[in-house]
Amino acid sequence: MDVILLEKVANLGNLGDRVSVKSGFGRNFLVPNGKAVLATADRIEEFEKRRAELEKAAEERLVAAQKKAEAVAALSLSIVHQAGEEGKLFGSVGLSDIIKACAAEGVELDKLEVKLSEGSIRQVGEYEIPVHLHTDVVSSLKLAVVAED
Repeated sequence: MDVILLEKVANLGNLGDRVSVKSGFGRNFLVPNGKAVLATADRIEEFEKRRAELEKAAEERLVAAQKKAEAVAALSLSIVHQAGEEGKLFGSVGLSDIIKACAAEGVELDKLEVKLSEGSIRQVGEYEIPVHLHTDVVSSLKLAVVAED
């Protein structure tokens, strides 16, 4: 299935690239999410007319993501949670806890932007959590999980 990308997609291509993808990926992810359109003659012509508009919108999204990345990098969160004597948490600190803590500090994050590669946090300590705000913008969030007294 040939599609034209309407925005940069990681490991696939940039805005305006005509790429061949598996039909399920195109039909179920790229087209419904507005990341691509089918590469027909009419769509190619329509895309070329809108190219400048799409590039400007992509640049605005990139600038907004960079500003948000600076705000995320400046954050130093601390989450208090019940823990045992050895530092093992009763329960865990997950995505929702991290997003709520960021919102309390004034930075709104989406659950798809925060990447907990090893799953929920189950131990007291300090963590660097990657936050993917844009295809080209990845920031790091400093999080300290401390035991409740």
